[in-house]
Amino acid sequence: MSNVLSGIRVLDFGRYIAGPYCATVLADLGAEVIRIEKIDGSEDRYLTPLTEDQTGDGALFLQIGQNKQGMTLNPMKPEGREVVQRLVKTADVVVANLPIETLEAMGLDYESLKAVKEDIILTHASVFGDDGPYKNRVGFDGLGQAMSGAMYMSGENGEPRKLYGPWVDFTTAMMGAVGTMAALKHRDQTGEGQLVGTSLFGSAVLISSVTLMEQAMLNINRVGTANRGQNAGPADTFKTKDGWVLVQSIGLPLFERWTKLIGEEHWLTDPRFKTDQDRGDNNHILSERMSEWCLERTTKDAIAEMDAVRLPCGPVMTPQETLDDPHLAAMGLLKNVPYPGFEDGVPVTELPIKMSKTDTKLKHRAPTLGEHTDSIMESLGYSAEEIADLKSKRVV
Repeated sequence: MSNVLSGIRVLDFGRYIAGPYCATVLADLGAEVIRIEKIDGSEDRYLTPLTEDQTGDGALFLQIGQNKQGMTLNPMKPEGREVVQRLVKTADVVVANLPIETLEAMGLDYESLKAVKEDIILTHASVFGDDGPYKNRVGFDGLGQAMSGAMYMSGENGEPRKLYGPWVDFTTAMMGAVGTMAALKHRDQTGEGQLVGTSLFGSAVLISSVTLMEQAMLNINRVGTANRGQNAGPADTFKTKDGWVLVQSIGLPLFERWTKLIGEEHWLTDPRFKTDQDRGDNNHILSERMSEWCLERTTKDAIAEMDAVRLPCGPVMTPQETLDDPHLAAMGLLKNVPYPGFEDGVPVTELPIKMSKTDTKLKHRAPTLGEHTDSIMESLGYSAEEIADLKSKRVV
């Protein structure tokens, strides 16, 4: 199978998720990605450690570092700036999600990069974008959730709730990957590089767009109802004899199946439940009835009965239950990857895109700190003596 981005070199100066995972997607599609981090390791290398003594490389880095080479570099030193310029001359794309002032100080802003290589592409993720009153603010995934309306609408009884998983970061990373590939196509057609900008706030607003549109047009001022849906029903989580299930009935055909399943077919002519929005407005009634039905059954039995009538549902699983799930194994999404210190392997998630003609599989583990520094520096024309000197000065 082919690697569609073979021959493309990407310099990954990212931190945490939005920048690095953008570069990971490009690496999964065949690009040569060089992860560049601090001399002692960047902060995201050590996040969520996987050893009992809470030391060593963490889960986040093992996930976002896959398919990359790794080198250490201090671009703030004059010799480091020279290394950056040599790297940029060999590259097609630079990925960075650092503040714009930091990029300028490191010589990684678009104008500085363009002066080194005219057709370079800079993919820059930030919290709020490069325009507007918040452009210089810093933050993480949660800020996008908080300021897009998503946290408010996920809450209950006036208390907002942030989703545990960093969906804003990963959405921004994937937007960056899409933008980068479009920029590469544009370069193929015109010879021009460009600046690709993404933001956590923009990604979160995209996910919240339907709710924001409804508010703008109807001034409806919805409040959060936790897991209970507001635009269809029954749509909620329900306690069973031994766990929880999620049920999502959207559209009249599914509502008909549900009423027949629980023995409430007369609700099909009830004006309170005529449309999806009617059912959403009265979802508390539907949830109360469904709660009674689920409490009489185990999770397994409840799902079996709902599956039999093709009603969308599933168990609410713990992380361990997800790891043990047979469908996860059947899909082959997790690949057990050996890594120094974890010789039995670490389960890393492959790119969840399967293509019949393009290889998207995980090809090699994340790099150890500075693992490829010497070989990359040699490829840039540095001698062994020069590399040793730069190491003594903590430039690389």
